[in-house]
Amino acid sequence: MPHHHPDPSTVLAYAAGSLPTAFAAVLAAHLEVCPTCRAAVRDAERAGARLVEQQEGAALSSGARDAMRARLSGTAMAPRPLLHDAPRTRDPDRLPASLQPFFGPRYSDLRWRRVVPGVQYLRAEADADGGLMLLRIAPGRGIPLHRHAGHELTMILDGAYADALGRFGAGDVADLGEDVEHQPVTVPGRPCICVAATEAPMRFQGWMARALQSVLRL
Repeated sequence: MPHHHPDPSTVLAYAAGSLPTAFAAVLAAHLEVCPTCRAAVRDAERAGARLVEQQEGAALSSGARDAMRARLSGTAMAPRPLLHDAPRTRDPDRLPASLQPFFGPRYSDLRWRRVVPGVQYLRAEADADGGLMLLRIAPGRGIPLHRHAGHELTMILDGAYADALGRFGAGDVADLGEDVEHQPVTVPGRPCICVAATEAPMRFQGWMARALQSVLRL
């Protein structure tokens, strides 16, 4: 059971369908393992449905249907999971369903790219927002101290890391804004694999950190 969850406003945006594709993919992966947040999405969708029912209808223009079809055909739809109880057994080699369109189905097939010793990454080529990536960090290593220039949503897929906000293990989500400065360090024992969605580059300190930023385009 995850101990760290997305901000309620992020859950509401997901239920409303207004989260960018990259963020929706990360949140959908969290929903696969978190019954608490699945219930929160259900509640938000019910509340939204009631609000829609209370609205008075309005006549549509003659071109409204064609305009809607054009918008749908040119829009990347955010991944959304089935909100049922998660299966008790999982294949440890399979990525969450919402991430498979971006990275493929299996961890063993991923072609990681080395950034610096102990840090590897893989950017989603099919991400319409350009801000979705996987990170694989060796045990006892960390990402340099940095501040966020915008919203970041990170989920731990395997392993764990710790920072000033606490310990984050598999299934946990860090929902961070631009006011947060932190330095995640992976715990000993096994690599930490996480998926991150970002809307703006991070602000690193130091020459090595800036080199990391230039490669990852975080």
